Order: sequence, then C-alpha cells, then structure tokens
Amino acid sequence: MIKDIHRATRRQFSAEEKIRIVLEGLRIEDSIADLCRREGIASSMYYGWSKEFLGASKKQLAGDTGRAATADEVKELRREAGALKEVVADLVLDNRLLKKSMTAAGGDEA
Repeated sequence: MIKDIHRATRRQFSAEEKIRIVLEGLRIEDSIADLCRREGIASSMYYGWSKEFLGASKKQLAGDTGRAATADEVKELRREAGALKEVVADLVLDNRLLKKSMTAAGGDEA
C-alpha cells in the first residue's frame, strides 16, 4: 500500500527540467550532492540523466539523428510495402505472359 502511495505521488520531470538540472550540474558552481538535495532527486537519478544527455549530444554531434518510427509510421510503411509487392507480382505475371505469347507466336525467347 505504501509503495502505491509513493508511486502515485512520485514527481515526474519533463525533458526541459532534466536538461536544466544536468546543465546546472555541469556548471560546477555547487556540488552534485547539493544540487540533488535542492532539486529533491537522488544523485543516481542525476547521473542517469547526465549520461543520457551526454550520450544524446554525442550522437547528435556525430550526425546520428535517427529516431524510432511511430506505430502509425510502421503501419503506413507496411501498407506501402504490401502495395509495392502486389505491383511487382503483377509485373512479373505480365512478363511471363508476354514471354509465353512470344514463344507461342514463334518469336525469340529472350
């Protein structure tokens, strides 16, 4: 029961708040422990955010700006792939029919 109350009252930090706190820690005006105490977070949480922030920055600087596709994008891509497969199948069938008709008419089989 106490865990449920704690989960319900747990503070959620936005991305902007996390970035602000990590940047404050990077300025080194105060110790990380003081910063965490002032913000009401555990130091392990700060270091986790810092690692994510610096990792994301490293990827951005390296030019790796890829992102995960949303469910809607995946569905749309699958629909497009299915439509393209149908077009290819139709073209292959048409090609085979043309080759058969040319062979039956006595033309080259190429």
